[in-house]
Amino acid sequence: MTTHLDGNAIAGPLREIFAVDLTAAIGTCAHCRARGPLAEAEVYTRAPGAVARCARCGEVVLRLVRAEGRAWLDLHGLQSVEIRLPA
Repeated sequence: MTTHLDGNAIAGPLREIFAVDLTAAIGTCAHCRARGPLAEAEVYTRAPGAVARCARCGEVVLRLVRAEGRAWLDLHGLQSVEIRLPA
């Protein structure tokens, strides 16, 4: 008896979540536990991608690198992301 599904089982829910403005999402820094909108992060773009740092402690909370036809998103520095979904 199978007790799990593959990653395709969450394709629909993930599409709904990432269709919203993530800068309005409330992030919790994994390092200092500060909470706030991702729009308040300090973002550095003078690199191959963008790096967002916690406005309180300066630790990296998000990395985004884009290339033709693809993107890489690293949220390792966030303990959680609270996203308000449209009604």
